[in-house]
Amino acid sequence: MHRRSLLAACTAAAVATLCTPFAVLAQGPENWPSRPVRLIVPFPAGGTSDLMGRLIAEQLSKALKQPFIVENKGGAGGVIGTDQAAKAPADGYTLLLSGIGSNAIAHGMSPKPNYDSSKDFVHISQLESGPNVLVVNPSFPAKTFTEFVAYVKANPGKVNYGVTNASSGHLAMELLRQTAKLDMVGIPYRGGAPALTDVLAGQIPTMFVNQDAVLPYVKAGKLRALAVTSEQRNPLFPDVPTVAESGFPGFSAVSWVGLSAPKGTPQPIIDKLEATMMAAFKQPAVRQKLESNGFIVVASNSKDYTAFVTTETERWAKVIQSAGIKPE
Repeated sequence: MHRRSLLAACTAAAVATLCTPFAVLAQGPENWPSRPVRLIVPFPAGGTSDLMGRLIAEQLSKALKQPFIVENKGGAGGVIGTDQAAKAPADGYTLLLSGIGSNAIAHGMSPKPNYDSSKDFVHISQLESGPNVLVVNPSFPAKTFTEFVAYVKANPGKVNYGVTNASSGHLAMELLRQTAKLDMVGIPYRGGAPALTDVLAGQIPTMFVNQDAVLPYVKAGKLRALAVTSEQRNPLFPDVPTVAESGFPGFSAVSWVGLSAPKGTPQPIIDKLEATMMAAFKQPAVRQKLESNGFIVVASNSKDYTAFVTTETERWAKVIQSAGIKPE
């Protein structure tokens, strides 16, 4: 019995020694992903960011043959979930749905977040961009964007607009106010939905809001769209001019999301994710799903997305400082 036990122990040790290199190899970046990957979406379930995260997870799961599981980590405008992603192991098994709020706007606020988007993340690919749309209640006197600017200037301090603090719509309005030198009064709301409800009811006349949120109301004639904030016109609002073409060249204020990973994630994994994202979101069926809601599919490479995040961070820091916006 003693010899049998010893023989069994030796055999087990030999097998373990032989198998260990293969087990380690199976977990290496060349064989990634070999188990499920979590995608942190730093917002609650049900919103636009959550839908974008689930679309990314769906496409990566199909292409890479492993589950990509969305984890909603909402709070503080996306800062809480983004901070968790920044501190996660850089092994390719934690990714982040990055976006304008937590990866650009947050860095202009004081106090700044505990992470640095330019130092603590590798930005892999931007998925999409979506313009904000300047909408007014149909009873508002201005019928065009040019008339809107003229009306506000003729009535300084008398035109109210809806504000969700530090949102992309808020920043778009502040950029317009600074660019066009408009004297308007912001009415604070805890979310875009109640602000939009009051514009629809005529309680306040105007606000900037994401294009997917207002599209059905504009089509139904319940809101009038005066301008979009993208550099080019949006296909779903073909008759609505851009702010840039309406006397303010270079004006741009878009919401956006993409895919990022903690700094130090192995380059082979980054390369695989970049190639997969770019291929997946160039598929006609996937593009149509986004474009039908007014989003522009970007599907950029890592170099371009990194440069874009840097530009956006610098742009909004200046706007926030000039407007004196503070976190709530």
